[in-house]
Amino acid sequence: MIPLRDVIPSRTTPIVTIAIIGLNVALFLFELSLSAPALQQVLRDHGVTAGRFTWTSVVTSMFLHGGWLHLLGNMVYLWIFGENVEDRLGHGRFLVFYLLCGTTAVLAQAAASPGSLVPIVGSSGAIAGVMGAYFVLYPNSRVLTLVPLIVFWDVVEIPAIFFLGFWFLLPLGSAIGSIARTAVGGAAFWAQAIGFLTGLLAVFLFRRRERLRVEWWSD
Repeated sequence: MIPLRDVIPSRTTPIVTIAIIGLNVALFLFELSLSAPALQQVLRDHGVTAGRFTWTSVVTSMFLHGGWLHLLGNMVYLWIFGENVEDRLGHGRFLVFYLLCGTTAVLAQAAASPGSLVPIVGSSGAIAGVMGAYFVLYPNSRVLTLVPLIVFWDVVEIPAIFFLGFWFLLPLGSAIGSIARTAVGGAAFWAQAIGFLTGLLAVFLFRRRERLRVEWWSD
């Protein structure tokens, strides 16, 4: 399933969401300009590995990506769900919330694969936190989704609570399954699962109470 947009208009300009997307794209273009050895060095220095852990790499790892699909997938999800969450939290709170979710997600993934030498990069954990917040703030929203139906694709409106709930179960199940398979390497399933749970809980601390009223966003 590929989300296209949600049905709730944002009442404010999502300047932080736009800035984060712009920074991710700019850094990825910088990655493309590097030679293969130089790129590997950047990922080792600024991604997170258990053996070379630094707090600065926790932050920098959130803005690096391993390929076009990795980047585009993350940015689509961030744009669809980030603008509305930023609307409810406010710009400054949203930025802190985003970094908190990303930090928690990266630490969880590093703890789940302590022997891995593969750098952890990507904004999946932080964006999962944004999706967790959206799950709480907009349970009655709907997500316009491109769905494959055997021989063709169709666009369907799916309730956000079902779309996000199904999305969360996928990395959670994979993360739990990875315990039995191996403790090293693999996709960042723990980052996604823990990022989502962090956003689900932390949004209660970050949301602006004056924006909880339905009339803030409804027509």
